[in-house]
Amino acid sequence: MSQGLLDAQNGKPRDDDHSPVTRRAFLKFSASVAAMAGGGLLLGFSVPAQSQGGQGDARKTVIGGDGVETPQNGVLAPNAFVQIDTAGKVTLIVPKVEMGQGVYTSIPMLIAEELEVPLDSVTIDHAPPNEKLFTDPLLGGQLTGGSTSIRYAWEPMRRAGATTRVLLINAAAQQWQVDPASCHAENGQVVHAESKRSIGYGQLADVAAKLPVPQNVTLKDPKDFKLIGTQAKRLDSPEKVDGSAMFGLDVRLPDMVYAAIVNCPVFGGTLASVDDTAAKKIPGVRQIMKIDNGVAVIGAHTWAAKRGAAALKITWNEGAGASVSTQTIVDDLVKASQREGAVARKEGDVNNAFSQAKTRVDAVYQQPFLAHATMEPINCTVHVKPDGCDIWVGTQVPTRARDAGAKVTGLPPEKIVVHNHLLGGGFGRRLEADMVTQAVKVGKQLNVPVKVTWTREEDIQHDMYRPYYYDRISAGLDANGKPIAWQHRIVGSSILARFAPPAVKNGVDPDAVEVAADLPYDLPNQLVDYVRQEPRDIPTAFWRGVGPTRGTWVVESFIDELAAQAKVDPVKYRRDLLGKSPRALNVLNVATQAAGYGGALPKGQGRGVSVMHAFGSYLSMVADVTVDQGEVKVNRVVCAVDCGMVVNPNTVEAQIQGGVIFAITATLYSEITLDRGRVQQSNFTDYRMLRINETPPIDVHIVKSGEAPGGIGEPGTAAVIPAIANAIYAATGKRLRQLPVGNQLMSA
Repeated sequence: MSQGLLDAQNGKPRDDDHSPVTRRAFLKFSASVAAMAGGGLLLGFSVPAQSQGGQGDARKTVIGGDGVETPQNGVLAPNAFVQIDTAGKVTLIVPKVEMGQGVYTSIPMLIAEELEVPLDSVTIDHAPPNEKLFTDPLLGGQLTGGSTSIRYAWEPMRRAGATTRVLLINAAAQQWQVDPASCHAENGQVVHAESKRSIGYGQLADVAAKLPVPQNVTLKDPKDFKLIGTQAKRLDSPEKVDGSAMFGLDVRLPDMVYAAIVNCPVFGGTLASVDDTAAKKIPGVRQIMKIDNGVAVIGAHTWAAKRGAAALKITWNEGAGASVSTQTIVDDLVKASQREGAVARKEGDVNNAFSQAKTRVDAVYQQPFLAHATMEPINCTVHVKPDGCDIWVGTQVPTRARDAGAKVTGLPPEKIVVHNHLLGGGFGRRLEADMVTQAVKVGKQLNVPVKVTWTREEDIQHDMYRPYYYDRISAGLDANGKPIAWQHRIVGSSILARFAPPAVKNGVDPDAVEVAADLPYDLPNQLVDYVRQEPRDIPTAFWRGVGPTRGTWVVESFIDELAAQAKVDPVKYRRDLLGKSPRALNVLNVATQAAGYGGALPKGQGRGVSVMHAFGSYLSMVADVTVDQGEVKVNRVVCAVDCGMVVNPNTVEAQIQGGVIFAITATLYSEITLDRGRVQQSNFTDYRMLRINETPPIDVHIVKSGEAPGGIGEPGTAAVIPAIANAIYAATGKRLRQLPVGNQLMSA
C-alpha cells in the first residue's frame, strides 16, 4: 500500500476557529471540579443538547435520573471527559462508539495532544446514554454515524484536554508559588524549568480540584502538534488480538438463557399459530413464547434454541405483503418518477437551457435493496426485573436503546441501564433499536437474563435495508459538449422521515439528495427534486452513507456518459468543470497521476474515475478492472483523499481500504430481492461477499490540508462504485445503469 502526505494547492494550516461549527455554538462549558471517592480531578464538558436525556450506564458508571453522574468505585462519566485520579491514572470517556472506525484511538489523540500525556498511558471507556451531555450537534442526538465523529470532536475534545492541562499547571504554580506562565506540561507532569522541579498529574489532582476551571484556554497551533497527524497504533487492537475485547455477542451472565427468534417471513405478516410439539423435545429447549409477529425459543444454550426454532411448525397470516415482489417495488418507483418532486436545488432556467442545447442525454439508474450483513450478527442480552432493566448490546444509538427498553417495560428511563460494547460492524444497522425492542419483549416473560441472537438467515431476511432507488437524470449539452442544463429526479424511501422527521423540510429528505443537490461541478442550470415512494412494508435504514453512496454513483456515472457523448476523455471533461472547486480538482489530479492514468491497457481491461465531495471530505478514485466472459475483476484502486487536517493517517488509510472493499461487494454482487413478500437471500452463499483473493491492491494518498477535518468512515464506499462502473464501460463499451453491475454484465 502506498500512502503519501501531499501538499494541497490551497493553503496553509488554519486555526481552530475554522472548525465547521463555531466555538461558541458548539462548546459550552459546564465544567465541575469535584473530589472523587479516594480523591481526584474530574472535569465534565457538555455540548448544547437538542434534547434532554439523562441516565444509562456503559460499564462502570451509575447515573441518576436527574442526569448527574455519581461516583462509583472512583469512576465518574461526563462528556468529552478527562478523569485523573491521585495515582495519576488518566481515563477518557469516549462519546462515540467503536465499530472498527478507530474513534477509540483518534478521539483520545485529540485530548492527549492538549493534555500532554502519552497516548499509550490513557484508559478509555464507553460513554453512557445521556443526550444532555453527549449530543453530537451535527446529528442532533447521541449517535455514531454520518462520518461526523472527528468533525464533532475536533475542537471540544482538544479543549477538554487543554483546559485540564492549564488547570493542572495552575495547581502546580500555586503549590510552588511561581507564575503559571513559567511552567509547562509534558509527559503527564508539570515542569518548572527554572527550578528544575516537576510533579506528576496525580499528585496535583486534589489541589486542582479546588481551583476555578479556566475559561477560553488557547489551543495549540497545528505546527506544534506532537501527536495529531502521527501514525498512532490503535488502542483497541491488543484486546481484539488477545480475545479479551467485549462485543455484545460475548456477554455471559449468571443463570443466563439463550433465545433464537423466528420472525414472519413476509413483511407486515403476523403469527397465526404454532405447533411446538417437536421443538419441545429438543434437549436443552426450556420454553417457547409468542412475540408480536414471531416466536422465540428459549434454550440452555444457543444451539438448543436454534435447533428448537428449526423444529417449529408455524402458520402465518401473511397479509397483503405476500403479493409484493421486487418488480412490484420497481413498478411503484417508475410510476412515482412521473410525478414532480420536492425541489432540493434549483438554479437558472433549466427548461430554457434544454431548449437551447445541441444535444440531450437521458438516463435512468437503479440501485437495489441492500442488507448490512455485519460480521457480528444482531444480538441483545437483557435482564428485565420489576424495578429495572439491564441491556447489554453493541449499539450506535445508546439513548434510543435505553428509550426502547423504557417503552417496552413501561419503566422510567432512569431505570434502564445500557451496557454498551464494541460493535462487530455497524454500517448503519446498529443505528436501529429493533433488536433491543424484541429482546426486551422476550425478557419480560422471563425472570433471568436472556441473550437473543438472530441467526444469519434471520439477520439478512429481517434487516432494515438500504432503500431501492430509482433516478431519472438528464443533461443538455452545448456545441462543445459542455452541460448547460441538468435535471435529476430521485425517487425512493425517506429514511429520515422515520428516523428524524424534523430533518425533512418541504418534502425533501436531505440524505436522499445529498451529493446530487450539491455537486462540485460548474453547472449553470440545475433542477434536482425528490419524490418520496415507500416500498410497501419493507423497512429501510441507513447503509454506510446512503445519500452520498447512491448519489455519487449516479452523478459520476452520468458525467462519464456526457464525456463519452462529447468524445472527451473523462478526466479532462471533469477538470474542465471543476474550476470552482480547487480541492476536488486537486484530488482528481493526485489520483490520476498516482494511477498512471492515460496509459494504454490490454484488451478487456478498463480504467474508470470518480470525484466526490461529501461528509466534508474530497475524494477521487481510479479503478482498474478486467472483464472476461462477463466476470469482473478489480485489479487495483487508487484513491486521493483530502479530508482536511488528519488526526491519524493510519485510520484514514484503513477506513478508505475498508470502504472500498465494502463497496466492491455491493458494486459487483450485492442485492436483496423479493418474491411473494419474502427476501430470497439468506446467507453468504447467496448474499455474496468479496473474497480475500479477489481484493485488489488499494493505494491511498492523503493530501495534506489545513482545512477543518472531514469525515472518512463512509466516503471510500461512496466514491469507488462509479469508478468501477466507469472502468467496466472503458473495458467493454457497455454502460450499466443498474447495480449490481456484475449481474447486469452477465445478462447484457
